[in-house]
Amino acid sequence: MARRSRGQPPPLLPLLLRLGFLLMVHVPSAAPQSFIGINYGDVADNLPPPSSTARLLKSTTIGKVRLYRTDPAVVSAFAGTGISLLLGAANGDIPNFASSPSAAAAWVASHLPATSSPAITGISVGNEVLFADDPTLAAQLVPALQNIYDALPPNSSIKVSTVNAMDVLASSDPPSSGAFKPGLAAALDPLLAFLSKTGSPFLVNPYPYFAYQDDPRPDTLAFCLFQPNAGRPDAGSGLTYTSMFDAQVDAVRAALDAKGYKDVEVVVAETGWPHSGGADEAGASVENARAFVSGLVSHLRSLVGTPRMPGKSVDTYLFAVYDEDLKPGKASEKSFGLFQTTTLTETYPTGLMRNGTAGLAPAPSPKPVPPATPQVTPAPPVQPGAAATAAAPSRHTRSAAESSRTVVSALHLFAFFGFIMALLA
Repeated sequence: MARRSRGQPPPLLPLLLRLGFLLMVHVPSAAPQSFIGINYGDVADNLPPPSSTARLLKSTTIGKVRLYRTDPAVVSAFAGTGISLLLGAANGDIPNFASSPSAAAAWVASHLPATSSPAITGISVGNEVLFADDPTLAAQLVPALQNIYDALPPNSSIKVSTVNAMDVLASSDPPSSGAFKPGLAAALDPLLAFLSKTGSPFLVNPYPYFAYQDDPRPDTLAFCLFQPNAGRPDAGSGLTYTSMFDAQVDAVRAALDAKGYKDVEVVVAETGWPHSGGADEAGASVENARAFVSGLVSHLRSLVGTPRMPGKSVDTYLFAVYDEDLKPGKASEKSFGLFQTTTLTETYPTGLMRNGTAGLAPAPSPKPVPPATPQVTPAPPVQPGAAATAAAPSRHTRSAAESSRTVVSALHLFAFFGFIMALLA
């Protein structure tokens, strides 16, 4: 039997060293995370002041915000928060930008902040333009993007792009079959060429919620909510998928690769799950919204990436900060808000708060509830049409976030001592 030399550490210490390193790298911190963003919509009549929203988001680990309309008051509210902004120009601005470089330059001059804070990472010109009511916008899109890009300050790192619907894909199942609709080539081909030339991302809106609406089976719901499931093999790539989010993102990646644009990054401009909806809207509930958002946040923080793009989390903007009560359409369209407009507290636990609470303002006094029975497996999803309510946390009991922080602190302490022991051995 081989003997261990005096200067060689015992077998336990290398294990502690590795474990300590992994824990220090992979245990989530409270710092803002650049790959997690949120959409700040304003189709509502009950929104808090921009300064309150900026303060709220600063108390989270959200690192970036997407704006649909670029209100200078909103932009200035984020100065000093450390949160970067993706500015938005409306579909109605596209004809003016496309036909007039001076109009594009004027927009850039009036909407970019005069100082370096807040940081502006990009400008999104239009939203789902290729499916807009005005069919003439598609042909004007790239000229508008080019004029906005040309108007940026010299050596600017700001990216210029547009947001696309998942409907640009002709095929997405399995993900390796991802391909763009041939009928959109006249507008998509120049768009992709522009994005590649300028180093700008392909912005897209994948919504597993709508995929579930098309296939409302229990196994599909688990696949959409990051819950345990059997996985779905992709025979074309040999990869296996355990979440609809990854499958949708990789389908877009496959479509870009098939076009020869492997250099164009995929960025998720919108994704979310409604916390309420009409009787005909399967799966729209607080429980399912919580499962999706908290599952997605955990997935992004894991840095696992997707099966086709492993090792890096895709930049993702959650939808949305608040409910938007003036939005047209079904009830669910108004009910994607992660935070309450009146209390500035979470609609449901998301895992995004940095301070271990449910939000900025004190939560309403809760009604007494019996002690919860610990559960190992996720709660079963609410069936379509079932009522759902979220119980407020007791002021006198430790929140899940606080418990999580305690565990994280213990893990960091263990990691630290393991690391030191290994160095001293």
